[in-house]
Amino acid sequence: MNDETKTEFKDLVIADKKFQSRLIIGTGKYADFETMQKAHDLSGSEMVTVAVRRIELDKSKEDSILNFIDTNRYTLLPNTAGCYSVKETVMTCQLAREAGLGNFVKVEVIGDEKTLFPDNEATLEASKILVKDGFHVLPYCIDDVVLCKKLEDAGCSAVMPLAAPIGSGLGIRNPFNIKLIQEAVTIPVIIDAGVGTASDAARCMELGVDGILMNTAIAGAKDPIKMSKAMKLGVECGRLAYEAGRIPKKLYASASSPLDGLIDI
Repeated sequence: MNDETKTEFKDLVIADKKFQSRLIIGTGKYADFETMQKAHDLSGSEMVTVAVRRIELDKSKEDSILNFIDTNRYTLLPNTAGCYSVKETVMTCQLAREAGLGNFVKVEVIGDEKTLFPDNEATLEASKILVKDGFHVLPYCIDDVVLCKKLEDAGCSAVMPLAAPIGSGLGIRNPFNIKLIQEAVTIPVIIDAGVGTASDAARCMELGVDGILMNTAIAGAKDPIKMSKAMKLGVECGRLAYEAGRIPKKLYASASSPLDGLIDI
């Protein structure tokens, strides 16, 4: 692609780091590490999330997933998947930092086993503790405007409202709440959970959200390699459309060509 056709996007800024890619990708559910690595590569992502409680943190062991992630290329985002209390969540983040995974953390405090919806009160409490402890906190939360404002006030580096339940692939269920959250906070709004395919990613980005985190939509696809590329393009397409500015919706037709100066026949 030459310089005349190359598209330049504004960087995504989270806390003290800049990212050219607005796609954050997961590490779970892949058939093998080789497939995961290829998917990461084709996604163009610069941030990778890992479930601290579900991986081997000791890199001296061959089966540690950390041996298959290039930390010179990707920023690690440890997450607290599997945590159901504030205490578990805080300790998991501290463990991740002690293991050398950095200060960025995705806070996930589950409140319901069936839906995997987060516990709002516990999420806010854990986030406050972790911010004071020097972490850059990205909390997974319900698409609740009031909660997102409180999370911003607590010092979180971003908010990550769900588009739909984790792994559901339903796409964005309530775009209106997402728009309200964007108006209410000044920190990045990153969609987390529910995206199923590239058109879902594009639609989310067209709303003007700052990024998307996904795992199952890629890892669970029939061809994760192709889907990772599709998601990369979907995210870029949606962001480009948002920055370009769509035409307003109208009830009636509007001629594509001007009517002035028509040739008489």
